[in-house]
Amino acid sequence: MDTTENADEYADESPNGTTRTGGASSPARPRTGGPRTAAFFDLDKTIIAKSSALAFSRPFYQGGLINRRAVLRSAYAQFVFLVGGADHDQMEKMREYLSALTRGWNVQQVREIVAETLHNLIDPIIYDEAASLIEQHHAAGRDVVIVSSSGSEVVEPIGALLGADHVIATRLKIEDGCYTGEIEYYAYAENKAAAIRELAEVEGYDLAACYAYSDSSTDLPLLEAVGHPSAVNPDRALRKEAVAREWPVLVFDRPVELRRRLPEFSAPSGSVLTAVAVGTAVLTAGVIWYAARRRRPAA
Repeated sequence: MDTTENADEYADESPNGTTRTGGASSPARPRTGGPRTAAFFDLDKTIIAKSSALAFSRPFYQGGLINRRAVLRSAYAQFVFLVGGADHDQMEKMREYLSALTRGWNVQQVREIVAETLHNLIDPIIYDEAASLIEQHHAAGRDVVIVSSSGSEVVEPIGALLGADHVIATRLKIEDGCYTGEIEYYAYAENKAAAIRELAEVEGYDLAACYAYSDSSTDLPLLEAVGHPSAVNPDRALRKEAVAREWPVLVFDRPVELRRRLPEFSAPSGSVLTAVAVGTAVLTAGVIWYAARRRRPAA
């Protein structure tokens, strides 16, 4: 049956022995002698209300990296993304197009553009429910790990803002200050599951006691790798799987400014903001391709 529910008070109370590596606040968490556990979160439409790539189309247009047509296409793509997401074939095409489009882009130019816009664009679109769930898992003693196909340069600062212990994200190759057009590691589909299994070995996580959250059917391998999977704002295919497997289906629909949730929160410095630029630029390139495609009719 469909187990759609609000995410509040969903995490249970089992503690583990870890501490956060960063974030707005980092209280110590309880320790026990039992196996360590973690909660794994996808990023787009699970923690934040938009695509982390699409959010930056206008600043890149203003910086001369993309043209006006690409901005208009990305606005359309944001709508498509929010309605239904991208299937496996579309994601693979996006990856190929992304590599070709970003080849030769100057990394420093991208960093300077994103440094001026990242905080104002991302902070207001974090789901209140996701932030609360992250807090609950930390209070229960679990590590929080963000697992995203977005570039590590954008995922890591977002993870730091939210107090995540680790991030797993796509890595791009850079030589002589420019993108080479090659992807060193693509955090997508089965690669996500393999990555969390490797992290579990290093950190000593008992995956059967761990949690995972995602909106996309392409993350089924990630969800299947843990004992407590949940679908968040799921696409049609994932909702069907979640209902069939009796997984919880959570609805996150309250974006909130992090500064309003956490009065002690302060904006990251310019040096931190510049560090996120590379991943953001690359994902924006992928979005331009995605927007140009006509969405396939649902089966």
